[in-house]
Amino acid sequence: MDAGQQFLQQLINALSLGTIYSLFALGYALVFSVLGVLNLAHSAVFTSGAVIGLLLVRYLGASVPVAFVGAMIGSGIIGVILELIAFRPLRRRNAPRVSQLISSIGAAILIVNLTQLLFQTLFARTEEYFPRGLITEEPVLLGSISVQPIRIISLVVALVLMGLLQFLVHRTKLGLAMRAVAYNQRTSRLLGIDVNGVFMLTFFLAGALGGAGGLLYGLSFTRVTPFMGQEIALIGLTAIVLGGMGSIQGAVLGGFLVAIFQTLSIALGSSNYRDAIVFIVLFLILLVRPQGLLGQPDQNRA
Repeated sequence: MDAGQQFLQQLINALSLGTIYSLFALGYALVFSVLGVLNLAHSAVFTSGAVIGLLLVRYLGASVPVAFVGAMIGSGIIGVILELIAFRPLRRRNAPRVSQLISSIGAAILIVNLTQLLFQTLFARTEEYFPRGLITEEPVLLGSISVQPIRIISLVVALVLMGLLQFLVHRTKLGLAMRAVAYNQRTSRLLGIDVNGVFMLTFFLAGALGGAGGLLYGLSFTRVTPFMGQEIALIGLTAIVLGGMGSIQGAVLGGFLVAIFQTLSIALGSSNYRDAIVFIVLFLILLVRPQGLLGQPDQNRA
């Protein structure tokens, strides 16, 4: 394989991984843009998507598309439960945002522990694999480039979900309500907007996107563990900081850039330092643009 073909191969790998990172980062960005607080339980919601999809496939014999929809809905419901239990009670008491942040950390630990218990009960261990043959393993040849079908599926599905989210936020009344709440909650209430309903919708969408990313991640690597969300939690935070906190487009851009930096570092033989290289690049970019690549320099998140 010549240098040009190797570059294309690595680019395809980066795009496939970037779609998962971007879906994960979008959940962070959505909640932060509306509530102004990070939901650090999002990594556990990411894991729940893979777990729900795995259980649907193994115990109900569901096809991959059915498991994918089920994982998104289930993870979205978990996101709503997080809003009702971990965020809303504190918000009603005007608790500082750091309290909500700590509450989300506690919720993440609880979800991970429950997942551990579930795995030990069903599988007598804390890891499980998707059955072989769910998705054909025969590589697709694009010229002289070999691509695994799951990588193409991940890219297409993620791009469709991102496009639908962009349409919802910028072209619908629900999206207008979300942007209004992000700008000013008190004014939104005076305008008759159901602020709590917007919060629930936001957490549902964030959870559904995170769950979709989790299932795609599980299918890509065939392995699911209760701790898989923790493995990319810092990557998701890096993506939204790099792209711009609270920016949907920035989360997508950040996810792809992080994946590209990681893939290039592996291609250059620095796989042991791939995360370090990402954080060095992040530091250098933030020196030039502290608000991130697509972030706003002021405090307006809408």
